[in-house]
Amino acid sequence: MAGRHSRTRKFSSPAGIAATAAVGVLLAVGGTVGAVQLTSGEPAAESALAEPTVAEAPPQTVAPSSAVPSASPSASASPSLSPSPKATASPKATRTQAASRSKPRTASPKPTATKATPAPKVVDSGSCGASFYDEGQMTANGETFNPNAMTAAHKTLPFDTRVRVTNPANGKSVTVRINDRGPYIDGRCLDLSRAAFAAIASTDLGAVTVRYEVLG
Repeated sequence: MAGRHSRTRKFSSPAGIAATAAVGVLLAVGGTVGAVQLTSGEPAAESALAEPTVAEAPPQTVAPSSAVPSASPSASASPSLSPSPKATASPKATRTQAASRSKPRTASPKPTATKATPAPKVVDSGSCGASFYDEGQMTANGETFNPNAMTAAHKTLPFDTRVRVTNPANGKSVTVRINDRGPYIDGRCLDLSRAAFAAIASTDLGAVTVRYEVLG
Protein backbone atom coordinates (compact mmCIF):
# COMPACT_ATOMS: atom_id res chain seq x y z
CA MET A 1 0.00 0.00 0.00
CA ALA A 2 1.37 3.18 -1.04
CA GLY A 3 1.42 5.90 1.68
CA ARG A 4 -0.66 9.19 1.15
CA HIS A 5 1.11 12.46 1.46
CA SER A 6 0.03 16.05 1.04
CA ARG A 7 1.60 18.15 -1.38
CA THR A 8 2.26 21.73 -0.40
CA ARG A 9 2.14 24.30 -3.13
CA LYS A 10 4.94 26.70 -2.73
CA PHE A 11 5.26 30.10 -4.31
CA SER A 12 8.72 30.73 -4.96
CA SER A 13 8.34 33.84 -7.06
CA PRO A 14 8.18 37.39 -5.48
CA ALA A 15 5.00 38.24 -7.37
CA GLY A 16 3.20 35.29 -5.88
CA ILE A 17 4.31 36.21 -2.40
CA ALA A 18 3.06 39.77 -2.80
CA ALA A 19 -0.29 38.61 -4.13
CA THR A 20 -0.73 36.26 -1.23
CA ALA A 21 0.05 39.03 1.27
CA ALA A 22 -2.43 41.39 -0.42
CA VAL A 23 -5.19 38.79 -0.24
CA GLY A 24 -4.53 38.32 3.48
CA VAL A 25 -4.64 42.02 4.17
CA LEU A 26 -7.93 42.36 2.29
CA LEU A 27 -9.45 39.48 4.23
CA ALA A 28 -8.30 40.95 7.53
CA VAL A 29 -9.58 44.44 6.71
CA GLY A 30 -12.88 43.12 5.39
CA GLY A 31 -13.53 41.07 8.51
CA THR A 32 -12.80 44.02 10.74
CA VAL A 33 -15.07 46.37 8.78
CA GLY A 34 -17.90 43.84 8.79
CA ALA A 35 -17.67 43.38 12.53
CA VAL A 36 -17.76 47.11 13.06
CA GLN A 37 -20.83 47.46 10.86
CA LEU A 38 -22.64 44.65 12.67
CA THR A 39 -22.03 46.19 16.12
CA SER A 40 -22.81 49.77 15.20
CA GLY A 41 -25.50 49.26 12.58
CA GLU A 42 -28.58 48.98 14.84
CA PRO A 43 -28.07 52.19 16.89
CA ALA A 44 -27.48 54.06 13.69
CA ALA A 45 -30.81 52.84 12.35
CA GLU A 46 -32.57 53.72 15.59
CA SER A 47 -31.14 57.21 15.60
CA ALA A 48 -32.17 57.62 12.01
CA LEU A 49 -35.77 56.68 12.94
CA ALA A 50 -35.86 58.85 16.10
CA GLU A 51 -34.83 62.02 14.36
CA PRO A 52 -37.33 62.86 11.61
CA THR A 53 -36.16 65.27 9.04
CA VAL A 54 -38.03 68.61 8.82
CA ALA A 55 -38.46 70.02 5.41
CA GLU A 56 -37.64 73.66 5.29
CA ALA A 57 -40.29 75.88 3.73
CA PRO A 58 -39.10 77.87 0.80
CA PRO A 59 -38.53 81.53 1.64
CA GLN A 60 -41.49 83.77 0.84
CA THR A 61 -40.95 86.74 -1.30
CA VAL A 62 -42.59 90.01 -0.18
CA ALA A 63 -43.88 92.17 -2.96
CA PRO A 64 -42.51 95.70 -2.90
CA SER A 65 -44.71 98.40 -1.49
CA SER A 66 -44.95 100.03 -4.87
CA ALA A 67 -46.93 97.01 -6.16
CA VAL A 68 -49.82 97.60 -3.71
CA PRO A 69 -52.30 100.13 -5.13
CA SER A 70 -52.71 103.08 -2.78
CA ALA A 71 -56.21 104.17 -1.80
CA SER A 72 -57.48 107.18 -3.66
CA PRO A 73 -57.37 110.40 -1.56
CA SER A 74 -61.02 111.08 -2.27
CA ALA A 75 -62.11 107.83 -0.59
CA SER A 76 -60.07 108.47 2.58
CA ALA A 77 -60.54 112.21 2.94
CA SER A 78 -64.18 112.47 1.87
CA PRO A 79 -66.26 113.59 4.86
CA SER A 80 -69.36 111.97 3.40
CA LEU A 81 -67.91 108.49 3.97
CA SER A 82 -67.40 109.05 7.70
CA PRO A 83 -69.73 106.86 9.74
CA SER A 84 -72.80 108.64 10.95
CA PRO A 85 -73.08 108.91 14.72
CA LYS A 86 -75.14 106.15 16.16
CA ALA A 87 -78.13 107.19 18.14
CA THR A 88 -77.60 106.21 21.72
CA ALA A 89 -80.56 104.62 23.37
CA SER A 90 -82.17 106.85 25.93
CA PRO A 91 -81.82 105.53 29.47
CA LYS A 92 -84.84 103.72 30.64
CA ALA A 93 -86.67 105.53 33.37
CA THR A 94 -86.41 103.62 36.55
CA ARG A 95 -89.50 103.73 38.63
CA THR A 96 -88.81 104.36 42.24
CA GLN A 97 -91.48 103.77 44.79
CA ALA A 98 -92.28 106.81 46.82
CA ALA A 99 -92.16 106.54 50.57
CA SER A 100 -95.88 107.17 50.80
CA ARG A 101 -96.57 104.15 48.55
CA SER A 102 -95.06 101.79 51.08
CA LYS A 103 -97.73 102.69 53.58
CA PRO A 104 -101.02 100.80 53.49
CA ARG A 105 -103.55 102.57 51.38
CA THR A 106 -106.76 103.71 52.91
CA ALA A 107 -109.95 104.31 51.03
CA SER A 108 -110.33 107.92 50.03
CA PRO A 109 -113.21 109.61 51.79
CA LYS A 110 -116.30 109.95 49.70
CA PRO A 111 -117.25 113.52 48.91
CA THR A 112 -120.10 114.65 51.05
CA ALA A 113 -122.89 116.39 49.29
CA THR A 114 -123.12 119.99 50.36
CA LYS A 115 -126.59 121.16 50.99
CA ALA A 116 -127.49 124.15 48.96
CA THR A 117 -128.49 127.04 51.13
CA PRO A 118 -132.07 127.80 50.32
CA ALA A 119 -132.81 131.30 49.15
CA PRO A 120 -134.15 133.44 51.96
CA LYS A 121 -137.89 133.76 51.98
CA VAL A 122 -139.28 137.24 51.40
CA VAL A 123 -141.97 137.90 54.03
CA ASP A 124 -142.60 141.56 53.23
CA SER A 125 -141.56 144.13 50.62
CA GLY A 126 -142.21 147.72 49.66
CA SER A 127 -140.66 151.04 48.57
CA CYS A 128 -139.63 154.01 50.63
CA GLY A 129 -136.94 156.60 51.07
CA ALA A 130 -133.59 155.60 52.64
CA SER A 131 -130.94 157.84 54.17
CA PHE A 132 -127.69 157.18 56.07
CA TYR A 133 -126.02 158.26 59.32
CA ASP A 134 -122.47 157.97 60.63
CA GLU A 135 -122.53 159.47 64.12
CA GLY A 136 -120.80 157.43 66.80
CA GLN A 137 -123.44 156.47 69.35
CA MET A 138 -125.10 153.53 71.01
CA THR A 139 -127.73 151.66 68.97
CA ALA A 140 -131.20 150.80 70.29
CA ASN A 141 -130.26 147.14 70.90
CA GLY A 142 -127.22 148.16 73.05
CA GLU A 143 -124.47 147.76 70.43
CA THR A 144 -121.88 150.37 69.67
CA PHE A 145 -122.71 151.91 66.32
CA ASN A 146 -120.24 151.06 63.56
CA PRO A 147 -120.62 153.16 60.40
CA ASN A 148 -118.63 150.54 58.43
CA ALA A 149 -120.92 147.62 59.31
CA MET A 150 -123.86 146.56 57.13
CA THR A 151 -126.60 147.63 59.55
CA ALA A 152 -129.70 149.84 59.47
CA ALA A 153 -132.37 151.41 61.65
CA HIS A 154 -136.12 150.71 61.28
CA LYS A 155 -139.05 151.88 63.31
CA THR A 156 -140.85 148.58 63.92
CA LEU A 157 -138.95 145.56 62.55
CA PRO A 158 -137.50 143.21 65.18
CA PHE A 159 -133.78 143.44 65.88
CA ASP A 160 -131.48 141.20 63.81
CA THR A 161 -134.05 141.07 60.99
CA ARG A 162 -132.38 140.81 57.55
CA VAL A 163 -133.53 143.32 54.94
CA ARG A 164 -132.37 143.40 51.31
CA VAL A 165 -132.25 146.97 49.99
CA THR A 166 -132.09 147.63 46.22
CA ASN A 167 -131.53 150.87 44.37
CA PRO A 168 -133.81 150.70 41.30
CA ALA A 169 -131.79 153.44 39.58
CA ASN A 170 -128.72 151.21 39.16
CA GLY A 171 -129.86 147.74 40.29
CA LYS A 172 -127.34 147.54 43.17
CA SER A 173 -128.41 145.70 46.31
CA VAL A 174 -127.17 145.28 49.87
CA THR A 175 -128.43 143.16 52.77
CA VAL A 176 -128.47 144.84 56.19
CA ARG A 177 -129.24 143.77 59.73
CA ILE A 178 -131.67 145.84 61.84
CA ASN A 179 -130.01 146.90 65.14
CA ASP A 180 -131.41 150.40 65.68
CA ARG A 181 -134.57 152.53 65.52
CA GLY A 182 -135.36 155.35 63.08
CA PRO A 183 -135.51 157.36 60.94
CA TYR A 184 -137.98 159.87 62.25
CA ILE A 185 -138.53 161.77 59.02
CA ASP A 186 -141.66 161.45 56.90
CA GLY A 187 -141.26 159.37 53.74
CA ARG A 188 -138.24 157.47 55.02
CA CYS A 189 -138.42 153.94 56.40
CA LEU A 190 -134.72 153.03 56.61
CA ASP A 191 -131.65 154.76 57.97
CA LEU A 192 -128.62 152.87 56.66
CA SER A 193 -125.08 152.94 57.95
CA ARG A 194 -122.67 154.94 55.84
CA ALA A 195 -121.05 151.80 54.36
CA ALA A 196 -124.43 150.20 53.46
CA PHE A 197 -125.67 153.38 51.77
CA ALA A 198 -122.37 153.73 49.78
CA ALA A 199 -122.87 150.18 48.45
CA ILE A 200 -125.96 151.17 46.45
CA ALA A 201 -125.60 154.95 45.86
CA SER A 202 -123.32 157.91 46.29
CA THR A 203 -123.30 159.46 49.74
CA ASP A 204 -123.44 162.86 48.07
CA LEU A 205 -127.15 162.23 47.36
CA GLY A 206 -127.96 161.97 51.07
CA ALA A 207 -131.20 160.00 50.42
CA VAL A 208 -132.61 157.79 47.62
CA THR A 209 -135.78 155.88 46.94
CA VAL A 210 -135.20 152.16 47.44
CA ARG A 211 -137.07 148.89 47.29
CA TYR A 212 -136.79 146.75 50.40
CA GLU A 213 -137.48 143.05 51.00
CA VAL A 214 -137.82 141.63 54.51
CA LEU A 215 -136.17 138.22 54.61
CA GLY A 216 -137.59 135.55 56.90
